[in-house]
Amino acid sequence: MRYRLNHLFAFFILVTFICSCDRPVCKNTNPIFDKFSPSSKEYKEELIKQLKTVDKSKLTYWFKEYVDSNGEETLLFDIQGDGLCAVIVLNVEQWSKLELLRKKKGVTFRGAEFKNLRFDIQQETTDIKFIYKDFDRIID
Repeated sequence: MRYRLNHLFAFFILVTFICSCDRPVCKNTNPIFDKFSPSSKEYKEELIKQLKTVDKSKLTYWFKEYVDSNGEETLLFDIQGDGLCAVIVLNVEQWSKLELLRKKKGVTFRGAEFKNLRFDIQQETTDIKFIYKDFDRIID
């Protein structure tokens, strides 16, 4: 009996650990985020508007995907918190801190939380880019 109880307890701990490592569920309520893709100008304009209204200290960033399209490498992150639930596409100019992620094409980093992810917004008449700057640490 004690053997079965130990196994049940170990299973419970394992399930708790696995569930605690995943990002919290968020539900998008913004129709623009549903209608357009994260790389579209409309989506990015709305994301900028939303970023101006939320408390940035409450935002969390979860790595979603590495994309290499015609030689342009971008990183997609789920961004959520303070009522915001969206995807941000980051252009990377300086890969030094992200070289392992780049080398592995992001595969082993999916779902990892990037603490204090920082980026600049480059807004031109025809295009908007979110430019990766830095982060404090990765929780994987």
